[in-house]
Amino acid sequence: LFGRKLQAPILISSMTGGTNEARTINRTLAQAAQEMGIAMGLGSQRAAIEHPETASSFQVREVAPNILLFANLGAIQLNYGYGLAECQRAVDMVQAEALYLHFNALQEAVQPEGDTNFAGLLSKIEAVCKKLSVPVIAKEVGWGISQQAARQLANAGVAAIDVAGAGGTSWTQVEMHRAQTPSQARLAAAFLDWGIPTADSIRYVHEAVPGMPIFASGGLRTGLEIAKCLGLGATLGGMAGPFLKAAAQSVEATIETIREIQREIQVTMFAAGAARLAQIPEKLIERPPGN
Repeated sequence: LFGRKLQAPILISSMTGGTNEARTINRTLAQAAQEMGIAMGLGSQRAAIEHPETASSFQVREVAPNILLFANLGAIQLNYGYGLAECQRAVDMVQAEALYLHFNALQEAVQPEGDTNFAGLLSKIEAVCKKLSVPVIAKEVGWGISQQAARQLANAGVAAIDVAGAGGTSWTQVEMHRAQTPSQARLAAAFLDWGIPTADSIRYVHEAVPGMPIFASGGLRTGLEIAKCLGLGATLGGMAGPFLKAAAQSVEATIETIREIQREIQVTMFAAGAARLAQIPEKLIERPPGN
């Protein structure tokens, strides 16, 4: 995938960066990813673009020279002064194989200071996709990707889609708790249940854009859940919470967490009668609708 061979269909989802603590966490995660041969996404690098002194908190190649690594910027920033140059800087800063452009429209909408000008954004994404030195991956952050959005993103030239469906971290809940007024809190609270669940979003994208690599994330906690996502058409399964908890302890704890998830995937394959990952979609059986 993107020129790297993975040992397991596991992705350490984007989490953090910009602080000394984040540097430690990212390096711990990267060392574990290097040891186990899995992919890793970095947190938003906007802080490092605007404050270059924080760049080291994202730079992990020293400890993880061979991992599949994704740089990360908010797509909305393309409407607020960013362009190809900033995207390329983010990639070069961390020597990444691809760039996440993440979408957090609802979070921006419920923030008093949110960036909500999404007009014309697709054409700017298309321009970046055409000229950036690496592939672009479209990434949601917790509300899923619809069929229409998947088609539009594919037409713009993105090379993969991370659905990041509803079911994991709720950024509207985060905004509800950080709200400065009762009115702001009520606005965020109204959207706590908003979004497309991860499983549904995988299915939608798979049907809308056959052949598009799909990263499943949003509430995944076990290898069994990753295997189910692979059965629905995903290429990788991404998690953040379990890895963050382990990384707070040590590299060894993070490696052990990855091993546990990998073993759960293997047992799922065994129980389903799938000799290879590619066989999972034909072996897992869905319940009929309504049951």
